[in-house]
Amino acid sequence: MRFTAPPLRIPWRPLLFTGLLFPCLGVAQVPVRVQQLVAAANVSGMQRPDFREYRSSLDEFYRASGYAPAWLHGNEPSSQALRMIQRFREAWQKGLDSEDYDASRWEGRSQSLERPDGDVAAFDVELTVSAMRYISDLRIGRINPQHVNFALSVQQKKYDLAQFLRDQVLRAADPGIVLEGVEPPFAGYQRTQAALVRYVELARQTNGVQLPVPARPVKPGQSYDGLARLGRFLRLVGDLRSGSNGTEASQVYDGELVEAVKRFQRRHGLDADGVLGPATVRELNVPLAERVRQLQLTLERWRWLPDEFPVPPIIVNIPDFRLRALDAGNTVAMDMRVVVGAAMRTETPVFTRDMTYVVFRPYWNVPPGLMRRSVLPAIRRDRDYLVKNRYEVTTHDGQVVTPGTVSDDELAQLQAGRLTVRQKPGPTNALGLVKLMFPNEHHVYLHSTPATELFSRTRRDFSSGCIRVENPAELAAWALRNNTGWSLERVRQVMQSGRDNFTVKLAQPIPVFIVYGTAIAYPNDEVHFYADLYGHDARLTEALSRR
Repeated sequence: MRFTAPPLRIPWRPLLFTGLLFPCLGVAQVPVRVQQLVAAANVSGMQRPDFREYRSSLDEFYRASGYAPAWLHGNEPSSQALRMIQRFREAWQKGLDSEDYDASRWEGRSQSLERPDGDVAAFDVELTVSAMRYISDLRIGRINPQHVNFALSVQQKKYDLAQFLRDQVLRAADPGIVLEGVEPPFAGYQRTQAALVRYVELARQTNGVQLPVPARPVKPGQSYDGLARLGRFLRLVGDLRSGSNGTEASQVYDGELVEAVKRFQRRHGLDADGVLGPATVRELNVPLAERVRQLQLTLERWRWLPDEFPVPPIIVNIPDFRLRALDAGNTVAMDMRVVVGAAMRTETPVFTRDMTYVVFRPYWNVPPGLMRRSVLPAIRRDRDYLVKNRYEVTTHDGQVVTPGTVSDDELAQLQAGRLTVRQKPGPTNALGLVKLMFPNEHHVYLHSTPATELFSRTRRDFSSGCIRVENPAELAAWALRNNTGWSLERVRQVMQSGRDNFTVKLAQPIPVFIVYGTAIAYPNDEVHFYADLYGHDARLTEALSRR
């Protein structure tokens, strides 16, 4: 994995554009050569020579100036060109691959401009292609999220690249300032960038030697052969304070080292019990280069979000099992644990929709899959199963057929799909006492649950796809904050003793984003890493490798 590009040293002295430029081609021939390269959409000297997806943007960019070079003063790169080249070199700091923008090739290209046979047209086109690629990648990511089955759209974020380069970058004294506005404006994105730079440096400092896997879990007070190595690693990543002593020579796993392991466990989605079990040692042995990759993929996904929201959104991140509601300044106003869809069976999809209403004391309509797998077999065993569990048979438009014993005819219609089953409202209802709806084709929503014990688990993928929330009353009150009269106290009262299946339309729709990031950088400089629960990191890595 490439982290850095070679140092760049390009001298620059402002020169006038003169008739002595390009003695090989002649001044009049350079625009012709630029136009030919643009039409061919291919420059053989580039790391990625084919630029067909940018051809129309390049043609628009150069046509406005009669295909004259845009990045040269005399036979040297302009100040804007030099600053763009520096940004290409530093692209790794953004989670991008510097060689996608030919970072290591610009010094040689710049030197070639001083030779009589230097291909100035190719230099200029190569820089324009690299600039467009860089700006696009920084703005909307390198991969369209829909190509990896994420139902998110970046279409509204796209720039007119020709106009942006011509009117913003080329006219700026410092294009770097302009490019800062290209990136996501969120503090979490900026913290993730800082964490990436830090972990790249940490990865350089590790020697790749792994901790020994103990035959059985090592508990505090026991001996462990890898204590010195464990201490060095935990000190490197910041879980063991740098001033801590005694770990190098100790043969007993105790004291500050145990506390450091607990901090590491918390940061990696593990039970913070201080025990060196298989899962903990496995996470300790993950190469830091892999942590770098997680941060890079998280930065990619940050770019798939809109730059701004019409109203503060709700964001659910699947791998760390948390919901965060933002305020008007895009800072976290509410944070709670959630339960998401079970991996490999009923995964929660990644998508966005607007929440439009809340339902108090809802019915639960049994999904078809669960009906086939569980409910129908239970009815066959016991025709009173539904009444014992507060279910009822209904038509698909909600008309009750029977709240009691299921007849042979009703069972046959259920098996044929002509009737369905729903659970009556109440504290034992699978949806709990409130559900928050953002209508979507996945039939996924936020809801409370009677199974509150699941929130104490570290790994919380137990649902059939919907998202169970830890503090439903607080979230409902937050969602209804623009509706007159909906205090937290009233929300709780309606949940406990209000009307069944009572719907309240939100005064203002709320964007809901279901996202997937396995690396989270917090304001206290802690970086948390989570398992690739659904395999999305692996698929995105593969997609990026095919570019």
